[in-house]
Amino acid sequence: MNQGTYPLAASMINQINRLDQVSNNLANVNTNGFKQEGTTETTFNYYLQKAQNDGIEPNKVNVVTNNVPKIDSKFINSEMGPIAMTGNKLDFALNSPDTFFKIQNANGDIVYTRDGSFKNLDNFLVDGNGNNVLNASNEPITIDEDVAAQIGVAKISYDNLDKIGDNTYLPKNASQVEVFGENDNLIVGGALEKSNVNSVSAMVELIDAHRRFEQAQKAVKTIDELNASAIDKIGSNTK
Repeated sequence: MNQGTYPLAASMINQINRLDQVSNNLANVNTNGFKQEGTTETTFNYYLQKAQNDGIEPNKVNVVTNNVPKIDSKFINSEMGPIAMTGNKLDFALNSPDTFFKIQNANGDIVYTRDGSFKNLDNFLVDGNGNNVLNASNEPITIDEDVAAQIGVAKISYDNLDKIGDNTYLPKNASQVEVFGENDNLIVGGALEKSNVNSVSAMVELIDAHRRFEQAQKAVKTIDELNASAIDKIGSNTK
């Protein structure tokens, strides 16, 4: 196989992953509290150097594959979305970008979200999926006139979060989660934080990823055609 095919094929895979990521962002442009995700790209040289720093010596270094582009990591854009006033007494928004509501999911795990569009289910405060919203002591919240004061709020760095399920997060290290005893000045009642996805920028990024994929695809096709032509010429000369 022509060595130029390797980085081109890797680039196509990266753009497919990028298309999936941007498409998911666009699909959640109207999801309350949603934080868009992005990807970073690097080359194999980065991983090679990292392995050597860890004392691992490769048996063979391929100059071509060292320059193959690879998805390095995914990241969450922690920028706050706009706050929209709704007037609904069970809608709440957080006014700090690194704070979260506590939810107990169907598996019994405590997860975190910035979507404060809560509901009343059998006189308990729940999220849109019927999961209990928790107070500072991890107890379900009963609906009363002072429901806002009961809502538990936690402060977590986005570096310590994995996105799971329906717009929720699970901390990587629970010991680094700071839970506030009171939520004074931390939440805004009758309001919701909207998605931080910029639909125009996301569409531009989607088009860019699609074009990059097509360019790599055309280059692979051109290499294949050149190889076929060379084989035909060599075959003709040997007759």
